[in-house]
Amino acid sequence: MVDLQKEKYYPDLRVNIGSLELANPVMTASGTFGYAREFENLMNLHRLGAVIVKGISLHPRAGNPPTRIVETACGMLNAIGLQNVGVDRFITEKMNYLAGLKVPVIVNILGDSLAEYEEITERLAGVPGVAGIEVNISCPNVKKGGVAFGTDPSMAAAVTAAVKKKADVPVMVKLSPNVSDITVIARAVEDGGADSLSLINTLIGMAIDLKTKRPVLANVIGGLSGPAIKPVALRMVYEVAKVVSIPIIGIGGISSAEDALEFILAGATAVQIGTANFVNPRVSEEVVDGISAYAKAEELTSIRSIIGGLQLDSAKNGKNIPKSLNISVK
Repeated sequence: MVDLQKEKYYPDLRVNIGSLELANPVMTASGTFGYAREFENLMNLHRLGAVIVKGISLHPRAGNPPTRIVETACGMLNAIGLQNVGVDRFITEKMNYLAGLKVPVIVNILGDSLAEYEEITERLAGVPGVAGIEVNISCPNVKKGGVAFGTDPSMAAAVTAAVKKKADVPVMVKLSPNVSDITVIARAVEDGGADSLSLINTLIGMAIDLKTKRPVLANVIGGLSGPAIKPVALRMVYEVAKVVSIPIIGIGGISSAEDALEFILAGATAVQIGTANFVNPRVSEEVVDGISAYAKAEELTSIRSIIGGLQLDSAKNGKNIPKSLNISVK
């Protein structure tokens, strides 16, 4: 029994993603947090478990023409088109600042061929401050590359193995929900050597302007994110957690500590917060506080003790379902 009267009692929020240890399970999702510097005056970046930067390609990308973002019920559609500065400028212009952060920096990478993934990984090898690589094989906003890799098990395994061969840091692979069975892709990626999995990326969607009778997005289709996709993401994390042995990072509609804790109970070791950053730039900090408050209320010595702790039949196994997630951090 933990003595909650001791002022120095703080629950242990550390988690391990392969060989990478995080101070807490809260990360920022790629594409929603820029290169971190954009948020330095809005929140305490050092409170995060890790920062995952905007996706990086071999060469700079201008992205898609506008309109590129549209609000939807309980979420948003985006068709940014993976706009970024390219790996060389990222290393020279962005990494110096990122390397100074007191949290691990994970670089999201993307490519249109195995050779591109390999070359980006090679260029990032040995760069100070790079703590991990997240491989984007799932983005639905481009017409080639990502979709093919993310929906075909053999290609998913191949790109994972290619990156793993060149990487000198842990490799996380981000999975697409736009498949018939995500567990098949998850197992293929694990077999390819991934150290961890992150899921899910956005669901494919579209919006139509009734006045013009044209698509709202210039790209016609885009990626749906936000609270609307949370139930789908939660279900997929639960399913994948049952078939792989590597850590899972849950993504999809997380905007509160309650949301994050649901993913952890479903089997996620950590979570990423994405669209909610646009609504509340301090949301990641608040989620860390909320998880800590929950751990104290449940008298947990470590947050790791509830990973995958979903109780499907409390009477059968003799365990109690966790207390209410009505968390107050005041």
